[in-house]
Amino acid sequence: MPEAMEIWNTVVREGVAFPQEEELTEETANDFFTIQTYTGIAVDTENSEIVGLYILHPNNIGRCGHICNTSYAVKEGQRGLHIGEKLVKDSLKQGAAHGFSILQFNAVVATNTHALHLYERVGFHRLGTIPCGFRMNDGHYEDIVPHYIELK
Repeated sequence: MPEAMEIWNTVVREGVAFPQEEELTEETANDFFTIQTYTGIAVDTENSEIVGLYILHPNNIGRCGHICNTSYAVKEGQRGLHIGEKLVKDSLKQGAAHGFSILQFNAVVATNTHALHLYERVGFHRLGTIPCGFRMNDGHYEDIVPHYIELK
């Protein structure tokens, strides 16, 4: 899945949303996507181009194993077309289908206003603010805003 890997790596390089600092390689990408509970891929039906993706996996283990976590990536040039919203809504369905009852975001960067507005619109609840919880590419820190939603 080289297209999915490149979309993922673009977000990693931008350094404003994902905690990962290492880009996926051809050797690591397949393992990374296949170890997830679910990897959702958004495809443009007109040209079969991958335009976005998300990963869904447990947020924790044992007594907290009913809580899942996701990360979303939309291809540059496709942002602002509501692909992210479709990915989020699909992840809610997939989370429930895979037996999770809560979806939790651990680290939504406070400067990621588009994501914050989307999550609010979809029905997520803010859990507060963690000051200086995310290190940006230039080395300064931004607040993070954890969120959750109950899955139906």
